[in-house]
Amino acid sequence: MINLKHYGYTEPTNTPDSITSGHTSTSQASGQIPGRITEHQRELYTVITQYGEVTASLKGTYYHSTATREDFPCVGDFVLLQYNQSGESRITELLPRKSKFSRADFSGHAAGYAKTIKEQVVAANFDYVFILTSLNADFNANRVLRYMTQAQQGGGQPVIILTKADLAGDYSWQLAEMYTAVQDTPVHAISSHTGHGMEELAQYLQPGKTIVFLGMSGVGKSSLLNALMDETVMTVSAIREDDARGRHTTTHRQLFMLPSGAMVIDTPGMRELGLFNAEEGISASFADVEELFTQCRFSDCAHKTEPGCAVREAIMDGSLPQERWGQYQAQMRENRFVDDKAAFMRERHAASKAIAAFTKSAAKASRTKKKK
Repeated sequence: MINLKHYGYTEPTNTPDSITSGHTSTSQASGQIPGRITEHQRELYTVITQYGEVTASLKGTYYHSTATREDFPCVGDFVLLQYNQSGESRITELLPRKSKFSRADFSGHAAGYAKTIKEQVVAANFDYVFILTSLNADFNANRVLRYMTQAQQGGGQPVIILTKADLAGDYSWQLAEMYTAVQDTPVHAISSHTGHGMEELAQYLQPGKTIVFLGMSGVGKSSLLNALMDETVMTVSAIREDDARGRHTTTHRQLFMLPSGAMVIDTPGMRELGLFNAEEGISASFADVEELFTQCRFSDCAHKTEPGCAVREAIMDGSLPQERWGQYQAQMRENRFVDDKAAFMRERHAASKAIAAFTKSAAKASRTKKKK
């Protein structure tokens, strides 16, 4: 028998501030057992249970009810399932999440042309978010900051991992730029091949803790996972010479149990991260910027030409870098765009359903009248 507590499971409680409000605890007396999703490919899930790993699919009501995409289970989720020891089990319920990493899903279109904007939950129930970027030509502090904002929005503690330190030579300027961008967030420069800096990660790799790996292709997620597992569990692809980016080594999300007793959720590299409902995450990432707002002479200061603007004064005296102010403005603009468009699509969908229901009701009334 497997003890699910080793996989971070605790008996669920229904609290108003649960990430997935609306899900309720179901007694195991009904024949259902808890499990944690360790892998998801197409419509099939691998779930670790007290009886070991099982293959499971979703019950039909997930596809025919009003469930939204964020209600669908993902890797890291705890679920209840109808256990079938001789075949495919059935996932019946998603248990409350303590954390989640989401991004805006533009349904295969560029942001400006998307017909729908939905929340895509990438991973759930983690303690730390390792945001990986390599110390090569693809180094980009702005991209890391976007990941960090969304990580804090979902309830995880971000940790910045600068990979391939053995190939970087002098990377002091990248460290300085990263410290300026992420403020008090931990930053570690490592090499998965030489072991440089790896001992610094031990503080996060505690039994029962879950870490999710995020970053673009080619930043070294698979190499780091192999080093932490002390065996090759993921293949590693070479990066392109022209832009220092890699191909997608990881093709699906999967949870691994490390020898230390910690767990890692490995994710495919993301070409682009769309912020979703990230206002709280932005506030957490830019607490220093928003603190200045309280010092402005006018409460409705637009931080442009108003007298007594603390933001403009901080930029002038150098205490607030112009680049950091620009990063804050860019994330706020994107978040407003996504929120406004998502709200518009929800309202349009609700209006369409109301019209369809009215049309159906009118047609039924007409048929009844003709029969009389």
